[in-house]
Amino acid sequence: MGRAAVRAISAQPDLQVVGALGRSRALGEDAGVVAGTGALGVTIGADLDSLLAGTSADVLVEFAPGESAVAHARAAVARGVRPVVGATGLPSDAVDDLAALCGRHGLGAVIAPNFALGAVLMMRFSQQAARYFPHAEVIELHHDRKRDAPSGTAAKTAQVIAQARGEPPPPRVQEEEAVPGARGGTLGGVRVHSVRLPGLVAHQEVIFGGVGQVLTIRHDSLSEDSFMPGLLLAVRRVMELRGLVYGLEHLLDL
Repeated sequence: MGRAAVRAISAQPDLQVVGALGRSRALGEDAGVVAGTGALGVTIGADLDSLLAGTSADVLVEFAPGESAVAHARAAVARGVRPVVGATGLPSDAVDDLAALCGRHGLGAVIAPNFALGAVLMMRFSQQAARYFPHAEVIELHHDRKRDAPSGTAAKTAQVIAQARGEPPPPRVQEEEAVPGARGGTLGGVRVHSVRLPGLVAHQEVIFGGVGQVLTIRHDSLSEDSFMPGLLLAVRRVMELRGLVYGLEHLLDL
């Protein structure tokens, strides 16, 4: 994702890559060379504070996992830099603390569990469908390097379905799992199933069942490039914000 972000941002006439952080094997190398765009004159470093102090960055694009993402975002806000974070599984209290910090500094921030515009639209369409098809299950499929399950997108999809349909319909029978977990987990009364396999990137199906009909809404990300239009949207819009926005869907309405 970092390499894809460097490629996408450096290709924009109104944006410029001014700093980069990376893993040990890339330290000291040119970020553009590592990303495959050609030299950008930006050396990959290991220390965020040094990077923020040594550049005139307006935005920090952050893909670190878990609480590290929030810690990096807090450091950026403290230096007047607006964070755009692509991460899932963030503790709600950490997000609330970051939102409060952004409010005190009057800076915008974006946290997006998914930057793919198609995934955001999938959630919106699922919310609409849930009003008419209350029976729904979510199947999310990801590469085998993804740590958290279910994905943040699947959890958010289950949440919006639950909110739109209200009380979940009662089960037709008393279910019995011969294999524990065979029916997946439950979020807000919505069954969620997670698949992890090599060869996958990021995919999700939302299946709605009705009388004599089935509605399936599916989104497939086939490469990291699928997330770049949404990332670029967030990078540009965060400059207009005065506070934290959680979820790319809110930027589509601005």
